Amino acid sequence: MIRVKVMYVFILLLITLGSCDPAKKAWNNFNLFPVEDDVELGKQVSNQIESDSKNFPLLPERGNEEVYKYIRSMTQEILNSGKVENRDKFAWEVKIVDDPETKNAFVTPGGYIYVYTGLILFLDEADDLAGVMGHEIAHAAYRHSTAQMTKLYGVDLIRQVVTGNTESGLIGQIAMSLTSLSFSRFHESQADAASVKYLCETRYNAAGAASFFEKIEGQPQPPAFLSTHPSPKNRVEAIKEEAKERKCSTRNARNTDFNRVKQLLK
Repeated sequence: MIRVKVMYVFILLLITLGSCDPAKKAWNNFNLFPVEDDVELGKQVSNQIESDSKNFPLLPERGNEEVYKYIRSMTQEILNSGKVENRDKFAWEVKIVDDPETKNAFVTPGGYIYVYTGLILFLDEADDLAGVMGHEIAHAAYRHSTAQMTKLYGVDLIRQVVTGNTESGLIGQIAMSLTSLSFSRFHESQADAASVKYLCETRYNAAGAASFFEKIEGQPQPPAFLSTHPSPKNRVEAIKEEAKERKCSTRNARNTDFNRVKQLLK
């Protein structure tokens, strides 16, 4: 009888989460794990990435201080917008993957952000990069990665990783999956909108992510992290409309430092 009551309460909770908002925000962001698990999972995956130079050739800090300072300064400005969920709970560490052929960026649970040199070199404006960074920050802040990985690996396996009761091979598999993790239409749209919300409080063009999608559209090999739902064209329109509704500045920031960073990476 008790089990039946618990199941009833659980179903009622799911119905409530799905119906309390027209956009079903709570339902789409429903997560079986507490925030603390994101933190622990992020640490383990980050350690795995640090130890896997074959798949993740990280750009050395030494000799690239100016590049790291620029990327981290941009990230901090976005985080300091006052709009980022879990701002004070996650690590928000930034590392650069030295792979000029790959136009990619991804984030682990708990806020460990990885940006490929290929993406930085591909972009034309500092605002484009800020838009991508805001988008990735949003995926971590809203805990999209944890939700998606639960679907991929199941609750039990993720719980084993969090508690340290699993083989390192699984952690490596999770790390690799993050580079091309496919999010739902809702999660991608939410991250796009959040990028505008974050950048609206910075010196960067709040619709910076839109110009990225405009450039990437029609490329023969789009980045692995780029979801096809919704389409780039629809995302551009939605991002620009979000910036307009929020009355955000869409004036581009100066590119001097960004161009300098690109030169240093060539």
